[in-house]
Amino acid sequence: MESKLGLDFDKVASARAISAKIAKDVQTFVEGYTTIAVERTLCRLSGIDGVDKNDVPLPNVVTDFLKEHGVLDQGALYYLGNAMIVTGKSPLEIAEQLAKGEIDLTRLAFHPDEEIHSVVQPYLVNAIQKIQANRKRREHYISTMGEGSKPYIYVIVATGNIYEDVVQAQAAARQGADIIAVIRTTGQSLLDYVPYGATTEGFGGTYATQENFRIMRTALNEVGEEVGRYIRLCNYCSGLCMPEIAVMGALEGLDVMLNDALYGILFRDINMQRTLVDQYFSRVINGFAGVIINTGEDNYLTTADAFEEAHTVLASQLINEQLALIAGIPEEQMGLGHAFEMDPSLKNGFLLELSQAQMAREIFPNAPLKYMPPTKFMTGNIFKGQIQNALFNEIAIWTGQGIQLLGMITEAVHTPFMADRYLAIENAKYIFNNMQDIGNEVEFKKDGLIQKRAQQVLDYAMILLGDIETEGLFNALEKGIFANVKRSKTGGKGLSGVMKKGTHYFNPFISMMINKNEL
Repeated sequence: MESKLGLDFDKVASARAISAKIAKDVQTFVEGYTTIAVERTLCRLSGIDGVDKNDVPLPNVVTDFLKEHGVLDQGALYYLGNAMIVTGKSPLEIAEQLAKGEIDLTRLAFHPDEEIHSVVQPYLVNAIQKIQANRKRREHYISTMGEGSKPYIYVIVATGNIYEDVVQAQAAARQGADIIAVIRTTGQSLLDYVPYGATTEGFGGTYATQENFRIMRTALNEVGEEVGRYIRLCNYCSGLCMPEIAVMGALEGLDVMLNDALYGILFRDINMQRTLVDQYFSRVINGFAGVIINTGEDNYLTTADAFEEAHTVLASQLINEQLALIAGIPEEQMGLGHAFEMDPSLKNGFLLELSQAQMAREIFPNAPLKYMPPTKFMTGNIFKGQIQNALFNEIAIWTGQGIQLLGMITEAVHTPFMADRYLAIENAKYIFNNMQDIGNEVEFKKDGLIQKRAQQVLDYAMILLGDIETEGLFNALEKGIFANVKRSKTGGKGLSGVMKKGTHYFNPFISMMINKNEL
């Protein structure tokens, strides 16, 4: 495509090549390790669900047992498959026996790897078929009912009670929302397990559970049929349970997932080794399920200055793009994040925001870019806030963003009311309609402020990527390369759950999903 910004696409290609080397270096590390979250995910894919008498999730029962006995590095499937041969029982029945203390997976007679692989295969095929069926269901809905036009109008519900969330989500869909995101309860990203069942108590959000996913997906299917368009459901597979929540979403038909290890490292202090291994498998699952991933680069500008650090957002997007490609996610499922976060007092801030949004669109032409609203500089002045959100919406339609997380006028006051959400949707629909083709009608001045800004950001991003390639991503994160936040390779939460893969280890889902096996 011809650049309205005068971008040098040879430079963009060079930046991608550097990013690919950075991602390959990360992947070399990732492939040698597994984590306790990856193994819980494999338990779920083999059909294990439910809780024990103490409400401990059965996938945790299995993986915690293997970890305590020092053998989790061989993989949960190895021990489950061996127990299946010995007992003739299913993975779920074995997990239930383990929870009651009726079996010791480490004291059974061991069988050849080939036999173990063979006995678990039907359970793996069953999981693959369930995920494929959900993807086909989504595709059928979209082909028969249609969906909203881009930018998709994305709004949040976060009452803490899944049943109240349903009421608010259906109301938002009737008002014009295309994506409903159910915010997780505060701190869930730091839990090393996934709660079980429907939940009615949460703080600042609602627990992400498989039953909550099912309830909301059912509700959005109902309202989608009522309004005549498919409504997408979003949740969060970041934190200590990335792949586990990804597979629960895939099994219940979610459409969008916040899925970014860098976000967890920088803003939740998740250990970088743990979360980069977790991210890979979570993205393999999301890619296979047809789920759009959202990345968290927008958050960088909440701790660092949006003018000075814009190049860090672009550099991270390029690295995230390459990590996603390795996991089998096509560009059309990459909701790379960026944000409208310039200080409102900055002269020509709107033009600078416009430049950066257009730059992201041109560099990632096939991605459904996720554009985040002003938050850092929102105030209790709701009238000013409405104007800030309007400017944000104008740039979105002008530059062809893919996913528009709407700003709320009460962002800095309280959790938005349903009426606040309605006003946000009304604002966006009005602007999207009245400025529909502005991007096709308006050109930018040659060598003007808008063009020069984008070219400068690209140049700075290339320099930064060169530094990261030299350092390696792990060392760069230790030096605070993104968001002015430093993290230690051996610090943070979850490192004890990382294991080097043993000689019997196997995870057949990765090849099955990346190769898009039809079963």
